[in-house]
Amino acid sequence: MNFRNLREKYPTFIYHNYQIEEDKENIKLTFNFEIVGLEKFAPTFSLKKKDNLTYHKYKEVDDAAFYIGMVELISYWKLTCSPMVIIDCHKLDDKQIAWFKKLYFKGLGEFFYINNIKTNIDEFMTIKSNCLSTKDLMPYNLDVKGNIICVGGGKDSFVTLDLLKDEYELNHALVINKVQSALHSAIKAGYNDEKLINPTRTLDSRMLALNNQGFLNGHTPFSALVAFASYFVALIYQKQYICLSNEASANESTIKGEDVNHQYSKSYEFEVDFKNFVDAYLNPKIVYFSLLRCISEMQITQYFAKLKQYHTTFKSCNVGSKQEVWCNNCAKCLFVYIMLSAHLNDDELFNIFHENLLQKANLLTIFDELCGIVENKPFECVGTRDEVNTAICLAIKKRKDIPLLYKHYMQSANYQLYKDANNYINYYNDQHMIPEHFLNILKKKGVIM
Repeated sequence: MNFRNLREKYPTFIYHNYQIEEDKENIKLTFNFEIVGLEKFAPTFSLKKKDNLTYHKYKEVDDAAFYIGMVELISYWKLTCSPMVIIDCHKLDDKQIAWFKKLYFKGLGEFFYINNIKTNIDEFMTIKSNCLSTKDLMPYNLDVKGNIICVGGGKDSFVTLDLLKDEYELNHALVINKVQSALHSAIKAGYNDEKLINPTRTLDSRMLALNNQGFLNGHTPFSALVAFASYFVALIYQKQYICLSNEASANESTIKGEDVNHQYSKSYEFEVDFKNFVDAYLNPKIVYFSLLRCISEMQITQYFAKLKQYHTTFKSCNVGSKQEVWCNNCAKCLFVYIMLSAHLNDDELFNIFHENLLQKANLLTIFDELCGIVENKPFECVGTRDEVNTAICLAIKKRKDIPLLYKHYMQSANYQLYKDANNYINYYNDQHMIPEHFLNILKKKGVIM
């Protein structure tokens, strides 16, 4: 279906309201959206509470619930890309409107690119807030302590879990939805029962049905949802720190020469924006940051290579995450294999993947995208081109028998450029917001000097 035609046919999207329902054990959020003339939607977010207190009477909790809806709405808006978005249920000032427009526009960069949509941040959407006042609710007395560790199931999560294991008593692991690989990763690291927070997010089946009919579909900034959802969890659980595992490589554009980044909501730019939003409109006592932002993918994989107890548990493959398998045919599988090949031998890699991905000719195209032999990277959460090239060259030096993909690489100009590279083993990125306490942990663990 055509972007322009859909916008003309369905010009208005409305965020009608949100409900907070509670019993003694659970709190449930429901968001009510409508594409006028097409469909209504009611996705939910549910969380088990840490106690039987009543939370919906507090202003901070109500605000945080509304903002989760502001991120959720983008999954439904993108069906028709309606030019007018009306917010009926909460007051937004001009700065907030500009903040969300930036998130939507940059977070949908891949969606626009894949669907060949030509637009700009001024024209793609107008947000109108119809609510002129805020609810008269009680202030929430925050007495925060400890950490929430967001767990996705990949190597990065395990590195963060291991780095913070000395603070285990203060920690909770957060896994959104029943993603088995992520749940089993948290449990493997010792987080289960009361130490594991596992909220459920539902997508409205009517949206999925419209996707199947050919309405517009594509990537949305899920990590922005994680940010607002983890903040909501931190409120309920009275936690001070939300610890992510996003690294410096998330800042690199997927499409060379353009501002199109699959990982935008994992980037440092978004992290700074989110902190500024929390400080201005929520509560700055809760601190959101990425523990691994100051180091490289090479350092992360080098550290993870030593955590052998987790090698058969972690899964980074999005294709196989629900079945807890590596599909061994996607960009994420090949990327992780390449990075680990700089630190593990072929037998160790086979024990993880049950296949030698570097011998698969069908992965040549993806391989060339990852290392920059062709310009554009895959639309996946993968490291920078420089990091991939450095890992490949280190892996070649470790091997007597060179696999198919690395033989191919040695015929490229990249090999001559990077064969002596080793610049990501002792790397420090000063663009981060890691609190001093956590920087000291990284120094104590020998991750940074």
